[in-house]
Amino acid sequence: MEILVGLPRSLSGREGAAAVTARRFATDLAGRVAPLPVRLVDERFTTSTAHDALRAAGHDSRARRQTVDAAAAAVLLEAALESERRTGDAAGELVSPGQRRGGGSGSAGTAK
Repeated sequence: MEILVGLPRSLSGREGAAAVTARRFATDLAGRVAPLPVRLVDERFTTSTAHDALRAAGHDSRARRQTVDAAAAAVLLEAALESERRTGDAAGELVSPGQRRGGGSGSAGTAK
């Protein structure tokens, strides 16, 4: 068992302020749930994929807004599991308690 935290990156793969916040959140979480592993997983395209799936299922834009984060989390999990099935390696980047990368300030973010 492990916990996955979405890592927001730009389309080019760069990490901005939201990624710093996600890393900080994941590090703090890893310290609280150790020895349970916490992994950061690239979340690019999860929201747009979730919107597309919800639209295809007949949800209007208002209904999609209310459920898109949960659907994006499911997309992230499915992608991580598929990556692990394909490669045999756990998806994402293992976070160590107390590990810090990046600068900036901000409060804890939300995990998808």
